[in-house]
Amino acid sequence: MGKLDGKVVVVTGGARGMGAADARLLASEGASVVVCDVLDDEGAALAASIGGTYRHLDVTDETAWAEVIAGVDAGLGHVHALVNNAGVVGFAPVDATPLDEWNRVLGINLTGVFLGIRTVAAPMRAGGGGVIVNISSTAGMMGYSNLSAYVASKWGVRGLTKAAALDLAKDRIRVVSVHPGGIRTPMTDGLNEGAYVAQPIPRIGEADEVAKLVLYLIADATYSTGTEFVIDGGATVGQVLQV
Repeated sequence: MGKLDGKVVVVTGGARGMGAADARLLASEGASVVVCDVLDDEGAALAASIGGTYRHLDVTDETAWAEVIAGVDAGLGHVHALVNNAGVVGFAPVDATPLDEWNRVLGINLTGVFLGIRTVAAPMRAGGGGVIVNISSTAGMMGYSNLSAYVASKWGVRGLTKAAALDLAKDRIRVVSVHPGGIRTPMTDGLNEGAYVAQPIPRIGEADEVAKLVLYLIADATYSTGTEFVIDGGATVGQVLQV
């Protein structure tokens, strides 16, 4: 038996990268996985390969969220877990970030998470509870240069997680945030992997490692809500001083 037999899990940004790794592992543990993305060909192929379902979803679209979750609830049953994974990044100094780029990053990374939480809350409540896993970043724990919009969005996800956990605890809905460091995904293509050798664990992380944490948070972390789970090779632990 799998840890998630009979459970319905929605994964946004599920077509590739960390979302795809989450979808594969959760499906292997028995979940009925709904892969949501705007990359229709990749998302549909991934869903078919794991016996899941694909739904087109722009996470900034309030109406689309309502339609997707209503369809899942009617077709597959109570949504037990939502993985708010969809995200984008944009590089620019704060004083050179155009407003439309700021709004794009905040819209997908933060407003998309808010809409997901708000949309699934009622069906989760009706089903007796559930779990919401919000994918933030180490950029939600510390600052990074040339990433002002991204950092703001990921700190926002961290704070939103805490507020939502308090609001929804009475409904037996747990809400947690995951804070990956450098993970090998299409989003990090082109980054210098040599930058990670100074970490306590001197390598870039793999999407499958994040997926294992997500599975734990959904299936086993039954006494955790509102808190951060960092998976970064120790990058945010501190600085080694030469003495």
